[in-house]
Amino acid sequence: QVQLVESGGGKVQAGGSLRLSCAASGPFSSYDMGWFRQAPGKEREFVAAINRNGGKTYYAVSVKGRFTISRDNAKNTVYLQMNSLKPEDTAVYFCAADGSPTFVLVASSGVYDYWGQGTQVTVSS
Repeated sequence: QVQLVESGGGKVQAGGSLRLSCAASGPFSSYDMGWFRQAPGKEREFVAAINRNGGKTYYAVSVKGRFTISRDNAKNTVYLQMNSLKPEDTAVYFCAADGSPTFVLVASSGVYDYWGQGTQVTVSS
């Protein structure tokens, strides 16, 4: 079992940056990791994913070129560096762990086995 705890959220002006962290307990390097977000009144949406060794990444079109996902398996932590933030990036951000054997359906929330509690990101215009 894996427990996930996000941190690093906060309030920032448009154009600013934040780095989210997700600390994991358990066999972290056995899981692909993803970031999702949910804005008020909207469904949870995929943001980014990274495979077990960090060699593969995948991004939503809306964040590609602005956000970077990375991981440090020695620290059991996955990161989301968010640059050039926009008001539409305002949401609760969740990290999740995917134990399936292939890095294929990583944009689908249904493949993830474990979720963190979320951290709020608010971007003002």
